[in-house]
Amino acid sequence: MSGDGWSCEVDTVEGGTTPPFPSIFDFRPRRFARVNAFNAVMLVPTGIDCEIGGHAGDATPAARLLASVCDHLIVHPNVVNASDINEQTDNCLYVEGSLICRLLMGSAGLRHVRSNRILVVTEQREDGPWAVDQVVNTVSAARATLGIANAKVVVLSDGLSVHMERAPSGRAMGRLQGLERLLSVIERERGSHDAIALSTRIVPSADSSAMYASYFQDGGPNPWGGAEAVFTHAVSTLTGLQSAHAPTLEDLSLRTQDYGRIDPRKAGEAISTSFMYCLMKGLHRAPAVVLNPDLVYDPSVINVEDVSCLVVPAGAVGLPVIAAAAQGIPVIAVAENRNMMQNDLHRLPFAAGQLHVVRSYLEAAGLIAAFKAGLNPNAVRRPLDPTPVSIY
Repeated sequence: MSGDGWSCEVDTVEGGTTPPFPSIFDFRPRRFARVNAFNAVMLVPTGIDCEIGGHAGDATPAARLLASVCDHLIVHPNVVNASDINEQTDNCLYVEGSLICRLLMGSAGLRHVRSNRILVVTEQREDGPWAVDQVVNTVSAARATLGIANAKVVVLSDGLSVHMERAPSGRAMGRLQGLERLLSVIERERGSHDAIALSTRIVPSADSSAMYASYFQDGGPNPWGGAEAVFTHAVSTLTGLQSAHAPTLEDLSLRTQDYGRIDPRKAGEAISTSFMYCLMKGLHRAPAVVLNPDLVYDPSVINVEDVSCLVVPAGAVGLPVIAAAAQGIPVIAVAENRNMMQNDLHRLPFAAGQLHVVRSYLEAAGLIAAFKAGLNPNAVRRPLDPTPVSIY
């Protein structure tokens, strides 16, 4: 945004025989805020090179901190996914990003579950069965260690085409072809699963080895993240189910590539093989999606009325921030989490005292603790403003 206007980049679904696409702008205004629990939402947008959380699950310590002062912390996979690592806390709710948009827009709710049946979708490769074997072994490991009740692997004989790209702004994005085939498989398996784990190849725009080396050594936004977001947004929007994606290696030789000692934020990528154990852990107990929720109170369901605040990187604007502004939900913007988006959130139509800009996630945790305790944050600062007095 600038004083002269704004520029907006969007993802689109074109052509094909996909199911009816629900409008992302379906909006149900909340009429009150339920206060029996404090439920925060933490977003770290994918593909915009966030200083904290823009790489491989490196926002997890911040998420664990915020979760310690909440009843529930709602996160999307990008916050805690670190390839074969996922260290989210038990009170984190793992929710696909487009579903968080719908939660804040009031058109969807989240229902607590004990466990999910996971449908794992991968693809055959012309270079041999090694990639499918890695997926099957990861699912087996998750069944053995997490105790997942049911997990089934479906192998697409005719693989998908997922390509990483860059938007004009420089953010990572992607292009997906063959979505219709995937949706037909999901529909064929309907009733046998509650969540979808996707493990497919993402084709780089340049040589794979060079792309890996460039990302690990030179920086920039995570090159896979944008394509993964496009993929899961489409799948979850069209199916109403939780989904998450992990990329398989483009080439077997990349498993033995030596990248040296890399940025700690990216190390989860360098030590992984299948990159998808984090999905299995996250989807294992990811909440079910309740479409078009009503206002009848159900303690197993979190609706927009139950969202207590939203935490975002400073300067990042998307539908969740705009929805929070419209719903009267407090927004905490973290200045230290620098990124490619440089918007002035004060230009949005927030009510007085609704937007809070803090320096760090440490300060955000203190602010959340004050909200939860019912304290005016200014009451713990000095000087203390004088008490207003009116004479009529």
